[in-house]
Amino acid sequence: MDIGLFTPLVGPAADARYVATLGRMVEERGYTSVWLGEHVVLFDDYRSRYPYTDDGKMPAVGPTDGLLEPVTTLAYLAAVTTALRLGTGLVILPQRHPVVLAKELSNVDWLSGGRLRVGVGLGWQREEYEALMVPWEGRGVRTDEYIEVLRRLWVDDVSAFSGATYELPPSRLFPKPVQRPHPPIVIGGDSDAALRRVAAHGDGWYAFAMSPEQLAPRLAVLDRYLAEAGRRRDELLVVLCPYMRRTSRDDLDAYQQLGVDELVHTCFAADVDGLQRRLDVLDRHGLAPAP
Repeated sequence: MDIGLFTPLVGPAADARYVATLGRMVEERGYTSVWLGEHVVLFDDYRSRYPYTDDGKMPAVGPTDGLLEPVTTLAYLAAVTTALRLGTGLVILPQRHPVVLAKELSNVDWLSGGRLRVGVGLGWQREEYEALMVPWEGRGVRTDEYIEVLRRLWVDDVSAFSGATYELPPSRLFPKPVQRPHPPIVIGGDSDAALRRVAAHGDGWYAFAMSPEQLAPRLAVLDRYLAEAGRRRDELLVVLCPYMRRTSRDDLDAYQQLGVDELVHTCFAADVDGLQRRLDVLDRHGLAPAP
């Protein structure tokens, strides 16, 4: 089982020096990947419920803090690393323009020599959709269609698509990604709808904030949907981020026995020294990659 990192890069602390040090440090320590999340804007007050805390609120950030944009940050990480895989974990796909995003992601894969993983999700915050003037309703259908638009732009010499939410006239996108047929599209979410989407459209599943006991029954549901689609789980990349759950060595073994291909630790750090300390803690508890 590979070991990666999910690291919320919050500015202004996450400056160029921090990001470059992160990339070099985790690569030197043998981590497989870095995954970066996304929120374009944050809100002082919001009605939407954050699904990963008891109070329904995101972990506190300061009034002038914000997440670095993931695609451009992955391009920066590509320039300071040589083997580290670079994942969007997750880009909120229905908020994005699919053609522009396809171009940006193709560039990252091209410049990194084929190291991109495209994690996509629907997000949880209606207020962010409203700020971007994107309809909250129909986001599932939009996600399905945008995945197909990405694929066609990455694979076909002349790409076209006609759907309920998007029309792409015959057009050409080059350079194509290095990976063939395209970078893996890893779909997040643990609802039945999300698992159906993984079975129908995904190259992988990005599971989030689940213990081994919670993961097992969702994998059983995924297996059922895969069978209905004529697919098997060994065709997928299964990525699991425990997020803020305390993880033990026994948990890692349990995740591996369940078929997780990559375990992604969460790494919060305010500065380079904090990053070093966090990675040292993972190493002391036997949670880091094997030397």
